[in-house]
Amino acid sequence: MRFSHLVRSPRAVMAGSMSQASQNRSGAIAAIATYTFWGVMPIYFKLLDTVPAPELLGWRIIWSMPICLAIIALQRQGSALLAALRDRGVVLRLATSALLTATNSLIFFIAVVSGHVLATSLGYYIMPLINVLIGTVFLHERLSRMQWAAVGLAATGIGLLAFGELDTLFVALALGVSYALYGFVRKITRAGALEAVTIETGVSLVIALPVVGWYAWTGSGVGGGSSMAASWDMAGLLMLGGVFTAIPLLFFGYAARRLSLSAMGFAQFITPSIGFLLGHFLYGEPLDASRTGCFVLIWIALGLFTWDMLHQARLNSHAHS
Repeated sequence: MRFSHLVRSPRAVMAGSMSQASQNRSGAIAAIATYTFWGVMPIYFKLLDTVPAPELLGWRIIWSMPICLAIIALQRQGSALLAALRDRGVVLRLATSALLTATNSLIFFIAVVSGHVLATSLGYYIMPLINVLIGTVFLHERLSRMQWAAVGLAATGIGLLAFGELDTLFVALALGVSYALYGFVRKITRAGALEAVTIETGVSLVIALPVVGWYAWTGSGVGGGSSMAASWDMAGLLMLGGVFTAIPLLFFGYAARRLSLSAMGFAQFITPSIGFLLGHFLYGEPLDASRTGCFVLIWIALGLFTWDMLHQARLNSHAHS
């Protein structure tokens, strides 16, 4: 009986370690790109503040579909897409994630155009804590003492911000919970990023097409007969919504399959930090003591968490060398 297939050579171990390090690095780059992109999204939404929120969401979904299908064709992933569609469990999970991300997007847009960009920041600051809770309870992910200390600092900062933002706490909680659950569902779904986003978009079309059709029929939306309806600029912005929806979700799905849920949660601090700065400096929302204290504490927590992850990665690298 041969036992060679059970024993990995030192070279194989090193190759596996390097492969894992490469995946972690590419996942981190994808996560940073995703969260930076989402961080500047309020600028785009402010340009579309005259479009009803459900109609805007509908157009984003509609224009996302051809982009996803074009990428599927270019990458020759048609067989992978069909395989995912044949798996009932995958389709059901992606239908759930589609509902979660649509709900999150709708709440986010309404909050931004209503002048509550800082409230959206609070929501996305809360989300990493929910990610940590989900990761430790359901996925059995473990945090070091330093990482738990970072969680404690972040929770303290969010407590300060929540104390000063009770009037918008519902919006913040809705955003944080919906997207944390979205990340969890995508984490446990065995489907590639491209196939998953395509299926999510296809499922969402079932609702998006009737919504856009209703606004067109009643004349209460973009096609309502105003000068906006004839604006090529507005049409172009709505078409860009497909790009701004599909591409970040592709990056997110890619990162979620390669990083732990806790790591994804703390990298997510990029989005609310950009939104925090936009809300105050670009849109003039007030920055009081509680918000400033939260900002400082969360970035200290992020620094601690990141340092500890890098330190653990170096120790693991030395252990395999």
